[in-house]
Amino acid sequence: MEPRAVRTAEDARKIVRHRNLSHVKVGVHDVDGILRGKYLHRDKFFSALDGGFGFCDVVLGWDSNDQLYDNVTYTGWHTAYPDAAVRIVPESCRDMPTEAGGLFFLCEFAPPAEAICPRGTLRRVLDRAGKAGYDVKAGFEYEFFVFEESPHTVREKHYRNLKPITPGYFGYSVLRNSVMADWYRDLLAFGEDMDLGLEGLHTETGAGVLEAALRVDDGLPAADKAALFKTFTKVMAQQRGWIASFMAKWSKDWPGCGGHVHMSLWDRRKGSSAFHDAKDAHSMSKAMRHFVGGQQALMPELLALVAPTVNSYRRLIPGYWAPTQAAWGVENRTTALRIIPGSPKSTRVEYRVAAADGNPYLALAAAIGSGLWGIENGIEPGDPVKGNAYEIKRPAKHQLPRTLTEAAERLHRSKAARALFGDAFVDHYAATREWEEREFRKHISDWELERYFEII
Repeated sequence: MEPRAVRTAEDARKIVRHRNLSHVKVGVHDVDGILRGKYLHRDKFFSALDGGFGFCDVVLGWDSNDQLYDNVTYTGWHTAYPDAAVRIVPESCRDMPTEAGGLFFLCEFAPPAEAICPRGTLRRVLDRAGKAGYDVKAGFEYEFFVFEESPHTVREKHYRNLKPITPGYFGYSVLRNSVMADWYRDLLAFGEDMDLGLEGLHTETGAGVLEAALRVDDGLPAADKAALFKTFTKVMAQQRGWIASFMAKWSKDWPGCGGHVHMSLWDRRKGSSAFHDAKDAHSMSKAMRHFVGGQQALMPELLALVAPTVNSYRRLIPGYWAPTQAAWGVENRTTALRIIPGSPKSTRVEYRVAAADGNPYLALAAAIGSGLWGIENGIEPGDPVKGNAYEIKRPAKHQLPRTLTEAAERLHRSKAARALFGDAFVDHYAATREWEEREFRKHISDWELERYFEII
């Protein structure tokens, strides 16, 4: 049996027995989209397939630097950090190219932690789509920088004067991807081996930056693939003595890294696109217009889900291919929402506000949830932006938060977010983003020292 043919707990047992594995690797994504995991002995794994297993809930109670939140209620010193129930997802079984013969399985938190689990949150949004008669299709695009550095050298250099794997601006370069063909070949091969579905891979505009487009899939598998792609791209790079970064904006001298999401809805009953209507302008159906209207209306309230770090807001500035307001346009890459008209199969929305540092589960939950809200409430998006969206003044309601604190506050107050994701998730997640900004404010930057230390 091939790993990607596994569907049930019994299938999982069969493949582990067939490979005579003593241990199996499992992992669950935390609030920041970081894969946290462990090896399980096969006996423990077999038992967990039916009854789940315990995973210390501190992974929902600390940040990306393993520092404990002091402002959340779900877990903390007050609960003594007990184990949370986690279930294994059999159909997520994958080969691990970096561990010959080894198998990897994704997990997700079970109740009560399911209420704040990123994968569980997305699943609830997709269930909402299903109840409305829609299936969700999605595909992620990631830009990321690669450096001839290691986790040790970047720290020794204090993240300065880093050496990218290639110099200068050279987007879509055949020279670069031919000279470094072994690196591209390895990336493409691992994507096939792990069924991550790389549709395209090319150099972007910037030193050492690549863009990978993942093939479209159903909503939950698409997010799984995106999340795994980020982790295992880093693994592949570090095994070469390099480091890959999905930071939204690592340097003021280079463009930021997008994590764009392409999506469409499909009518379950008819088995056809719910977005395409050849009789309407730009082939946008009524459902698609309202979907875009909901995304536009709620983007300022849900931005913390797709721009989750302090650094995310360094990217959202004019002139660097990242949006600054909740605008939409047809084939317009200066807008936050790019409509791509075409055949029934290809008509879709590109959610361009999302950055590479976002948690794929939450980015997709925000994009789909807000669109469904638009359909449910019949939200019209207004006229599309033509030309440069940076030069067009939009209503105040379409302006995006400028900081993570502002975005977290908007999320916390959002009635729509609470209806879509639940009070438990909104309260917990907004608190984690407030913590993230508070941690940042403790830091004294070089800019401040150079500007104020002597002169002020």
